Amino acid sequence: MNQFKKVGVLILALLSFAGYGFAQNNFTISGVVKDSTSGETLIGATIKLRGAKDNATTTNAYGYYSLSVPKGDYSLTVSYIGYQTLTRSLNLNKNTRFDLSLKANNELAEVVITSERKDINVSSAQMGLAKLNMAEVENVPVLFGERDIIKTLQLLPGIKSAGEGNSGFYVRGGSIDHNLILLDEAPVYNASHLLGFFSTFNSDAIKDVAVYKGGMPAQYGGRLASVLDIRMNDGNQNDIGVEGGLGLISSRLKVEGPLIKDKSSFIISGRRTYADAFLKLAPDTSIRNNVLYFYDLNAKVNYRINENNTLYLSGYFGRDELGLNKTFGFDWGNSTATLRWNHLFNNRLFSNTSLIYSNYNYVIQSFIEQSDFKVKSAIQDYNLKQDFQYSLNQHNLRFGLDVIHHTIRPGKITASEASSVNDDQIQNRTGLETAIYISDEWKVSDKLNITYGLRGSAFSAFGPGDFRTYDRDGNTIGTGTYAGGEIVKTYINPEPRISASYQLRKSSSLKASYTRNTQNLHLMSNSTSTSPTDLYVMNSNNIKPEIADQVAVGYFRNFNNDRYEFSAEVYYKSMANQIEYRSGTDLRGNNNVEGDLLYGDGRAYGLELFLKKRFGKLNGWVGYTLSRTERQFDDINGGTWFPSKQDRTHDLSLVGIYKASKRWTLSSTFVYNTGNAVTFPNGKYQLKGKTVFYYSERNADRLPDYHRLDLAATLEAKPGKKLQSSWSFGIYNLYNRQNTYTMDFRDDPDDATKTQAVRTTLFGIIPSVTWNFKF
Repeated sequence: MNQFKKVGVLILALLSFAGYGFAQNNFTISGVVKDSTSGETLIGATIKLRGAKDNATTTNAYGYYSLSVPKGDYSLTVSYIGYQTLTRSLNLNKNTRFDLSLKANNELAEVVITSERKDINVSSAQMGLAKLNMAEVENVPVLFGERDIIKTLQLLPGIKSAGEGNSGFYVRGGSIDHNLILLDEAPVYNASHLLGFFSTFNSDAIKDVAVYKGGMPAQYGGRLASVLDIRMNDGNQNDIGVEGGLGLISSRLKVEGPLIKDKSSFIISGRRTYADAFLKLAPDTSIRNNVLYFYDLNAKVNYRINENNTLYLSGYFGRDELGLNKTFGFDWGNSTATLRWNHLFNNRLFSNTSLIYSNYNYVIQSFIEQSDFKVKSAIQDYNLKQDFQYSLNQHNLRFGLDVIHHTIRPGKITASEASSVNDDQIQNRTGLETAIYISDEWKVSDKLNITYGLRGSAFSAFGPGDFRTYDRDGNTIGTGTYAGGEIVKTYINPEPRISASYQLRKSSSLKASYTRNTQNLHLMSNSTSTSPTDLYVMNSNNIKPEIADQVAVGYFRNFNNDRYEFSAEVYYKSMANQIEYRSGTDLRGNNNVEGDLLYGDGRAYGLELFLKKRFGKLNGWVGYTLSRTERQFDDINGGTWFPSKQDRTHDLSLVGIYKASKRWTLSSTFVYNTGNAVTFPNGKYQLKGKTVFYYSERNADRLPDYHRLDLAATLEAKPGKKLQSSWSFGIYNLYNRQNTYTMDFRDDPDDATKTQAVRTTLFGIIPSVTWNFKF
């Protein structure tokens, strides 16, 4: 544990450095910023104090802020996108608690992607951060007209869709599992419904969405590529409200309101598809008995004990059901729960304590007589997080502890006595992931801002179980048996990170960042797209933590009075201990899966350009990524570098939102990207009368380029006394582009010496309509 002690010493040194020389003759103003109508706390609201020396900060994930400044007269300004700016005069001669309420500005028509304040993209040291404005997500055209935050995020540079009809995404060369997805701090391991056509997140229940592509703060860890931090609504503290929508594919309903006015509130939001209801109307009985639907439920309640203590309890439950004529059944889903306690020790020290539960599982069943069986698999987490935030003059310190107990149940097969299938169970795996961290946001001068931090992470794999060791060819050379709670292997890694911004002038800046991340859970998949049955494995005596080092440099500028925003970022990421599988590996039901894994390196580099218009009747953005993503394994392609499956040279997105009138909003998106890297056969031969294809270099070929145009329109109904409603119309894939989903090869039926390439497409042109209501 000597390395872990060294990490602790480094963190203490950072604390000492951050605290050195802080003046003691300052006063602190602190409080919470809320929506004046609903009482919802506002995340990322900007508070500025203008006086002898200007100071500014933003509210945290719970709407809390704290600023320490010298005694004096100040002008306090509070701003938040979509709200009226609030200004107050203030004579600060003592520590002051100042809670603030902002009124929504319904005349604004902001674009979907926003910043906390107009110039924070220039002045902040943070790089690679984007946020979604949930009030406008509904205007972006998506598949089947379903509001989808992940599909919207895929329109940003550096964030690439994993494929049509797929809610997975790649960030700066990382794999799908390299993204940490959090819902009220709880990890979500499979963020998709209907095999990826929808994400698990019902936008009605979501308040804030932030994605970090690089330079992520030290409180985040456990993944290599990105963090998607999603926060649920708290619920209206003043009035009961009901809203929802009826669509062609699904319907949704949300109810919120106060339990104790100005003290406690709740929110319940549900969504369900009803394709199964239409299947029952089919004349064909084989179709009538099929099942295909999903549902999800978000719930949250909070209670403010006093102005220094607040409790939150939130949960999510979602499930997909797929059944084929009572012969086959498949269901999967997530469940999460988060209990949080916010405590204000004093006007400088804020604390959040979280107890978190997360479970993802799937069940596969066969109902065929004499071949019936059931397969169960799950990954389950119990998590304790303690986070502190401490304000000190020009410094904002954040430090804490994160402990996660993981359990992976790879697969358990049960069958009846009459079945030809035998009972079996792959051994469960357990592990403990711990981290301590500290970061400091330091305003060095009016031009220079620095955020630096250190995260010390450790992972221990535990028994019970048998742990094998393998030679280079995957053959077992030894087996160790460990009792429950006995440590098999421990890995310790320091994860330093630093980012800085230097303002060239008020409207432009240069930024640079370096981040190291480690990952201890790994997703195994040998299919071209994600599947609910993809297998997670954790570190062991064979599998080491994945490690990524990323450096980035960027130029950021606003112009025309902050109406337009431009950024250009270049990055380079090196990745160690990357995992691939040997050709022909079957990952499911494999008791010896670690023997079929290969370990190597990865690298990714690219340029991201982003131009956005923020205000006015016409808003939108253009995003472009030029990138390269490669892997290198000694036993693949002769040890040479080869493109990874997420490698795409060009990725372009155009988004436009036009406020045509008070009632009509029109929008469109166009996307284009280079085709995915794939492996085509180089030849074929006959074996016992069957054709066997021969493959040589991995991912040496490409699918055709992908492009698509979508349109949408929203019509606001005439306002009523109580009921507010709107109609949303959409057309997905307007010009009916037949984009390739997969490419398979088979013998030409007329000439077996020739080979046919068979292309599969998913969607042509698809219209949609949804009626939304609120009262």
